[in-house]
Amino acid sequence: MNHTAEAPAVWDPSFADAEDCLLSSDQCVIRAQYYFVKGLIEIPVVGSDDVFSWGVWVSLSRENFSRAADRWDTPGREAEQPYFGWLTTELPVYSPSTINLKTRVHTRPVGERPFVELEPTDHPLAVEQRTGITLDRVREIAAAGLHPGSGGQH
Repeated sequence: MNHTAEAPAVWDPSFADAEDCLLSSDQCVIRAQYYFVKGLIEIPVVGSDDVFSWGVWVSLSRENFSRAADRWDTPGREAEQPYFGWLTTELPVYSPSTINLKTRVHTRPVGERPFVELEPTDHPLAVEQRTGITLDRVREIAAAGLHPGSGGQH
């Protein structure tokens, strides 16, 4: 029960061959000026032990990106303080836009994607993260073309 974006919303395929750009499954750099990590917005599914996950990109400051990269394979990295970031994935099943929602990126143990905590606002995505969603809502998301595990950028 997940959907993942392959790249930040600001990524352009023409960047792929540029020396100052990088896109991996976990990290992205654009023009050596903009830095992103991939994390998970996890939403509990009400009445079950399941969790729906959005695989999203969050922009970090150069300093926080460097710090996260330096500790990428370091056991105990989950002791890091959360990093502030801006959500840079558009999830079209939400209105208003999810672009530039404020987040806190929590590092997890080596091999696990960071947990992305949204600022507790009244944005529908933030509300769902706090209160959970029903299985019907999961089906609604899938019906919108964001099929679980589709991996496409939408």
